[in-house]
Parts: sequence; structure tokens; C-alpha cells
Amino acid sequence: MKTKFILKGLNCPGCSAKIVDDIKKYEGIKDVNYDLVNQMLYVEHEKTPDLKNKVKRSVDKFEEGIEVLSTEDEAKEVFEDDDEKKVFKKKLLVYSFILLMLILNHFVDYNLNIKKGVYLVLFIIVGYDVVISAVKNILKGQLFDEQFLMTIATFAAIAIGEYPEAVAVMLFYSVGELLQDMALDNSRKNIKSALEIKPDFANVLDDKGNLILYKPEDVEVGQIILVKPGEKVPLDGVVVEGESFLDTSVLTGESVPIKATVGEELKSGSINKSHAIKMKVTKEYSEGAVAKIIDMVENASQRKANVEKSITKFSKVYTPIVCAIAALLVIMGPSLFKIELKEAIYRACVFLVISCPCAFIISVPLGIFGGIGAASKNGVFVKGGNYLESLKDVGVFVFDKTGTITKGVFEVSEVKSYEGFSEEDVVEIAAAGEMSSNHPIAKAIVRKSKNRININDVVDFEEIPGKGIKYNLEGKEVLVGNNKIVDAEEVEGTNIFVSYDKKLIGEITVSDIIKPEAKEFISQLKENNIKTYMLSGDEKTVTENIAKEVGIDHAIGGLLPEDKVSELQKIKEKENSLVSFVGDGVNDSPVIAISDIGISMGMTGSDIAVEASDIVILKDNLNKILDGIKISKNTVKIVNQNIFFALGVKVLVLILAGFGHASIWLGVFADVGVALLSVLNALRALKPKLS
Repeated sequence: MKTKFILKGLNCPGCSAKIVDDIKKYEGIKDVNYDLVNQMLYVEHEKTPDLKNKVKRSVDKFEEGIEVLSTEDEAKEVFEDDDEKKVFKKKLLVYSFILLMLILNHFVDYNLNIKKGVYLVLFIIVGYDVVISAVKNILKGQLFDEQFLMTIATFAAIAIGEYPEAVAVMLFYSVGELLQDMALDNSRKNIKSALEIKPDFANVLDDKGNLILYKPEDVEVGQIILVKPGEKVPLDGVVVEGESFLDTSVLTGESVPIKATVGEELKSGSINKSHAIKMKVTKEYSEGAVAKIIDMVENASQRKANVEKSITKFSKVYTPIVCAIAALLVIMGPSLFKIELKEAIYRACVFLVISCPCAFIISVPLGIFGGIGAASKNGVFVKGGNYLESLKDVGVFVFDKTGTITKGVFEVSEVKSYEGFSEEDVVEIAAAGEMSSNHPIAKAIVRKSKNRININDVVDFEEIPGKGIKYNLEGKEVLVGNNKIVDAEEVEGTNIFVSYDKKLIGEITVSDIIKPEAKEFISQLKENNIKTYMLSGDEKTVTENIAKEVGIDHAIGGLLPEDKVSELQKIKEKENSLVSFVGDGVNDSPVIAISDIGISMGMTGSDIAVEASDIVILKDNLNKILDGIKISKNTVKIVNQNIFFALGVKVLVLILAGFGHASIWLGVFADVGVALLSVLNALRALKPKLS
């Protein structure tokens, strides 16, 4: 089972990594993940007793003062608490006072011992919390955290008489940490607001027509709800009365409002823009679009991108190595570089300040989650950072046909008439017999007709299995069906033959309409050197014709679900690249599951296909896949920028410090300043350029 906890106030990535490792040691714990952005801890366990207290013990071991919350109501408070703003303002005032006193003490000329005393007082004020935390962590056996490193570095600076630098470094470190927390908090709110789609209430109509306010979670399937203008659609359902325009941009990224009329299925989370409508609830809240989207995005942080895993491993060895170099510099520096011990200690202090890996382990997950948020805002729901990272590397896309490349809606595309009958006559005669059928092809013919013939004139109706239908119209026998019903030669495509009074009077070609964006979409994939395949259950000729029309490289038709699986495996063996399968139906779920990245068309896709997939395209539009690829590339680019920037600055300052050309102040910039800039850069992942 899986339990979620909110660790309110835990912004330290290094501490959170240690907490996660410590919780994993408890018996019955299978896996633990911490989402820095949402402050959410996920614990997978085997009914571990007293779990919350165990989590609290681990949290207190590494970071005191963190609240451990477990309910959704408590969790909501994390992002609505104004106390943090007050704390930020109070700290800024204190730090401003210390900076002013530091400047005055430096420039005003008076007794040196008194000056030293003022510096020590200022150091105690600004550094008290950091030093106390360092001491507590040392007593717990926790070394190499940021507080310990800053304490050792500033104490060493005081020991060699660099009082102003000790105060300034601790001050700038504290200010940097505060600004970093503010930037992280702002990033968190931006990301949360981008995904804030959960409705707060539902207006339920009782048997007497009275409106009762319900929580969406408490509404049952079959109940009638009223959605007023300006309100969010609280649950998935179908319109039973009224019509209105709805804004679906929060779900699909589509800015143009859609018109909802009676019989229209609506997804929860959409916003009603114009008129009140009544809906019949078709899914419980937990099974609706909003709940699934929130669950997908919240759980996405657990499936970490490869770059996140690499940075976590790197950070565990980086700090001890730099600290070891600092120690060697003190021990061997005087003889190796021919410098005084005081100078060797000073250079080692710079090393200690730089050695914290926060710039890496904050900005990388923040950038990845920002990318997931941006994708979600554009109707592309990615179930993990690993899938977002890998999407840009897909070299082969394999598509289902119906509902993916085509609309899955049949329409009459061509009519041929013979024996003096008009095309309209052929359609009307065929439609008269198809009026009561629910078959998609029959519906297409009926939609094409003008209903000139009264259905009551159709008599002696008979279905002929495997062939079509037979009936009498105005005393004449009518046959409507495939080539077998009129003993005609087999033709390509879905052709309906119509016979009247023993004569073939026409043919109606019914086609599954290709999506308007399909051809250009495939063309853009090819421009990026991506290969394309189509695997379909439809007959071979139809599949090949559709593939040829849109430009897909290879197509195989007449496949059962198990055949699709075997064909995809062959493709994966043949192509030296990541392979993605895009589908929408129940029969697509096995092949979606075994592909490197499974994509489902979520608007029309089955629940099973959506569950099996790694990425869900909520708006039934192929171009959203291109958006996903662009967001993937943009996110990885930003993450790599942060890694190379942070690593580059740190290495440069380390080299300069080793040769005595860098101050502790520059070391603080290489630590906290770089982390702050990386956080701000990571926020750019939320707003990718898709045009």
C-alpha cells in the first residue's frame, strides 16, 4: 500500500535525501520518494504500524521543526499559509540591519577590540540558527551538510582574524538561503496554480428540484447536477438540458471554447462560460478526468528522470570529495604551494563553502516538474519525469488507425449510381433500410440522406448474416450490403452495394475520416528523422491506403491485439531507437504497455488504454504529441543548462580558490547564488515556446 505525507517546510534537498534513506531502513518499507515541489512524501509499505511517528522520527533526525501532515485537509494548508510571508519579511529586516551595522563597523574608525566584539555580536545574531543546527547534526553523527560546512568555514575565518568576512559570508549565505526559499516557494505556487483544476463543489438537484451543495467526492453516478455560468464542471457527465460554451483550456490547452449541447459528454474541470446546463453524472469523482489528472501529475514526481537519479548519486560523492580536498589543502598547502598556514586555511574555507551541491539537487527536480506542469497545462499528461525526459529521444512512432490517425467516425465519401438512378436515389433507398441500425456505417448513410422515404414503407425487413439487409420498398426487393449480397467482385475499401428490383443501382463508399492534422503531423515527424508505422485491426488494403495518404512509412492491417504485440516487438528489435505506440482502444492497451513510451488519446481513449499508457493526450489531437516533444526538449535543455552552469561555476571558483584568487564571498555566490539562479532558470520550464 502507499501512504502520502506532507512535510511542511522541508525545502532542503540534501536533508530530504537523508530522510528518505533513513525511512527506507524501517521494516516493511518498500520504497520512499520525496517531491520537493509539492513537499509530498510517498511511502510504499506493507501495512507498517505507527508509520507517521516513524516518518516524524526520521524527519526530526535531520531537520527539526518540520510538520508531518497526512490528510488532504492538512495538505491544503501547506499552500495557503501566509505565515511564511511574515517570516520572510522579518528575516529580511534583521538581515538589512546586520548589513547596515557591518558597513558602519567597517568604515568607522574606533578601538580594534571593540570592532572585533561588534563583529562577533553580528555573527552570533546572523549565524546562531546555522551554528546550532550544525552542532545538533554533529551530535547526531550527520556531517557534510550545509550548516556544518558554513560553520566550519566561518569559524576558520574568525580563527585567522577575518572577522568581517566571517560575518559577511554568514549573512550572504543566510540571505541567499532565504531568497532561494522564496524562489522555490514562488515556483511551487506557479506550478500548483498551473494544475489547479479541482472543482470545489457540485450543485446537485434533488427529486423536488432543490439545489443542494455537495463535495464532488460525495456525488453519486446518475444524479443530476446544475453547472452555472462561471463554474467548473465538477464531475464527468452528459448534458441533459440546456446548451453552453465551455472553456476546456485547463484540460486540453485548447483556447477556443467548445459548444456543449444535449447528449454531449463533458469532462470535469472545464469551465462553463455562458449558460446554465444540467448534467447527468456518469462517473464517480475518483474515476473522472480531474481526479485522474491530479493523480497523474502528483505521482509523476515518483518516476524520476535519469538525470535526477544521476545528480542524486553525484551529490553524495561530490561534497565529501571537495571537503577532503579542503583538508588536504590545509595539511599539504604550506609545503606544496609554499604558502602560510593562514592562507591555506582561508583557501580551504572557500572549498567548504562551494562544496554544497544544492544548486544541482534543487534545480533539476524543479525543472523536470516544471516541464510536467507545462505539458499538463497544454493537454499532455506525463506520468513521470523519466517519460518526459525520454520523449525527445523517440525515433519511431507506431500508430493505431481508428481513433488515432482517423477520427473513428464514418462518413459517406463517394456515391456511384447506375440504371438511370441518381446518386441521391441510391442514398435514400439504402438509408430507408438502415434507419433502425446502430452500426457506424449505417449511421453514416442515414446522415447523408434527406429522409425522403417514410420508414413505414419498408416491409419484410430481414438481416442476412455476413452480407447485409433485405427488404421490400414499394413492392420491389431491395438489397443493401457488401459484394456478397449482390454477387459482385470484391473491391478495396468499405463499399456498400445497393440493389433495387434485381438490378445493381449503385455503390456507396463509406470511409473513416482522416484527422485534418494527421498528414502535416506525420510530415513534421519525418522532418525530425522519426520513422513511422501503422498497426491496425482493419483490413490490409484500407490500412495501407490510409497510411499512404498521410505519409506513414510502413503499415500492417488485419491484426488481432496479440498480433500487434508481436509486430511491435519485431519493430523494437529492428529499430535501434526508442519506440512509442500511440492508440486509444481497449485492444491497444497490451501494445501500449510494452512500448518504450505508450501514448493514449485520452479524450476518446478507453480507461484501460489510459491506465496502460505513460503519456495521455487529453485533447484528441495528434499535434499535442509534437507539443510534448518540444516541451521535453525544452525541459531537458533547461535542466542541462543548470547542471553545466552550476558545475562550471563551482569548478572555476574551486580552481581560483586553490591558487588563492577567490574569496569566501565568491564561494558563497558559487553555492547559494548559483542555486538561486538555477531555481529561477528552472521556472522557465513552465512556459515553453511551442510555436
